[in-house]
Amino acid sequence: MRSSRHPRHVWQSQLLSSVRGIIHGISTRLGGVSRPPFATLNLGLHTADRAGDVRENRRRWLQSLGFELEAAVYPEQVHGAGVAVVDGQSRGRGAETSEDAVGGVDALVTLEPGVVLVASFADCLPILFAAEDGRAVAVAHAGWRGTIAGVARETVNVLERCGIRAGALKVALGPCIKPCCYEVSDELYQRFRNELGSDSVGRTRTGRPAVDLAGANRSVLVSLGVDPAAIDVCPLCTSCRTDLFFSYRAERGVTGRMAAAVGILPGSR
Repeated sequence: MRSSRHPRHVWQSQLLSSVRGIIHGISTRLGGVSRPPFATLNLGLHTADRAGDVRENRRRWLQSLGFELEAAVYPEQVHGAGVAVVDGQSRGRGAETSEDAVGGVDALVTLEPGVVLVASFADCLPILFAAEDGRAVAVAHAGWRGTIAGVARETVNVLERCGIRAGALKVALGPCIKPCCYEVSDELYQRFRNELGSDSVGRTRTGRPAVDLAGANRSVLVSLGVDPAAIDVCPLCTSCRTDLFFSYRAERGVTGRMAAAVGILPGSR
């Protein structure tokens, strides 16, 4: 499964691009107004960057996808497995200030056209979901804690309660830190292997124990009934490619954030 990446502003999955009426994308670090060390397209308000620059970056980037900032909904992101279903009344939450983001959750689901779901990343795994008929979309933030907690599983469960079967989903796993760079303790390595299987772990370039966030979440999705052919995995490592992406680990915590967005276009149904 191959994916396409815009040379400056956005990585997009060919798989999700095939779903009619759905707009999605994952930002790079290029094309914004932020100054170093947040240069240049920092989309995270919870950094030490100037809030005005972040809001301008968010506005520009979402407009490039076809949405206004006022249409965006952001989760609080607490490294858990909480999922919220949102509609038009939630438009704008978390868009200009993190204080009114949807609290206590790391994933959002909507069936409402004209709403764009957005989450922030800088090594953690962005997961974008779309019903194959375009009736529903979701975004999930999966770091190691959220992966262990089951954020992918909970998102699929909520989508199924909304009437979308797991087998009718298309899913994109975006750029994240890969095992080549994601060294973890022996204890965490064994926990992932024991709880999520051999596809959830790997080794760094130097042979140290590592976690595979994309492999772990892909395994979970397949176990829930998502067609393996309907899961698109981005091969890019955020830690290896700091020319393209922000990496919390590679840049020792002083960096910006990318964003993953997915929405149903107004008038598409």
